[in-house]
Amino acid sequence: MRKRQALLAIGLIILLLSGSAQAAPAQERTQKVADSINAFAVDLYGKLSASGDNLFFSPYSIATALSMTYLGARGTTAEEMAKTLHFSQPPAELHESLGSLIKELNSTGKRDSFIMVTANRLWGQKGHGFLKSFLTDAEKYYGSGLSEVDFRKEAEKSRVIINRWIENQTQGKIKDLIPAGVIDASTELVLTNAVYFKSAWMTPFRKEATAARPFYLSPSKKVNVDTMTGVINCIYCKKEGLAVVEIPYKNSDFSMMIILPDKKNGLNEIEKSLTAEKFREYTSGLSPSKVWMCLPKFRISGSLLRLKPILKALGMSAPFNGADFSGMDGTKTLFIGDVLHKAFIDVNESGTEAAAATAIRMMRGLAGGRDMPEFRADHPFIYTIRHRKSGVTLFMGCLKTPPSKQ
Repeated sequence: MRKRQALLAIGLIILLLSGSAQAAPAQERTQKVADSINAFAVDLYGKLSASGDNLFFSPYSIATALSMTYLGARGTTAEEMAKTLHFSQPPAELHESLGSLIKELNSTGKRDSFIMVTANRLWGQKGHGFLKSFLTDAEKYYGSGLSEVDFRKEAEKSRVIINRWIENQTQGKIKDLIPAGVIDASTELVLTNAVYFKSAWMTPFRKEATAARPFYLSPSKKVNVDTMTGVINCIYCKKEGLAVVEIPYKNSDFSMMIILPDKKNGLNEIEKSLTAEKFREYTSGLSPSKVWMCLPKFRISGSLLRLKPILKALGMSAPFNGADFSGMDGTKTLFIGDVLHKAFIDVNESGTEAAAATAIRMMRGLAGGRDMPEFRADHPFIYTIRHRKSGVTLFMGCLKTPPSKQ
């Protein structure tokens, strides 16, 4: 009897060991796709921040929508998309990894002053004849079912339906993503992604400590803005020429990371040298600390971003011209007409609310003491919201000119 129990115990140990051996590669695959999105995020930031204005966008949302499109890409079209999006995995593994990441993000659910939701949807022309394999994979990896609409006869009605879905998925924060006139009879497919995040801080700021304080637009120019202050338990690191702080949310799987240059006018220098490797360097080596924090309250409703010229500049030309999306419908008549993106963020004493949506239109071809560090974000800085376990950058932006009043 004892011998049998010992054999059962050994068998159980072997099963447990084999289970953990399978888990490690799965986590590595998720990490790879997170690294790809982060590298794409830095590339996009470099192009979008050149305007010198405030910026906020979701690299996760844009990359996810493009990855659904990549499901149907073939030949040069697929090669250019993979290179621009920094995909380092074979297509099947990549889509499986993204599917795992989406499930992991959505598994955090809605609880205790926290909401994290990401959703995908395909909107296809009635009777177009999309390949069963494309629709099956879109549902399997991205949870993206197909809703049939009639772009040819009811273009405006279809646009309203898609915009309403996006507005509902983002709790009303992203409205009218697709402007009037964009959807027309030549539209065959619209691929959409929506992401919504809301969480309280792990350590909230006291509202009574918020006051008007200077924010330096340059060493010689400043404006007074509503600024939160307090001693915060966070992750902190001082590096050459800058400081990095990671502020945890109540759901500690997520955090806001801020990269603050030492110089009042130092952001431009950091932006010019920002690469995926530099970004990894900036966000590594952090350790738990109590920090006296000074952070502006801000709300940014991002304007509509039409990403076609940006993506072409990053090396993705074929998907817009001479495209091969035969994996969608067996023909080479589809190409990307528009890539549209909007994002929203509200940072206050309680926490953060953020939302973003992306649509891809396929056309036929046709107060602290001296014993703790200070982090005084009173001049332009870069910030992100990320999922700490995978490291994926969900949102990214910079604050260069905060609003003078909330």
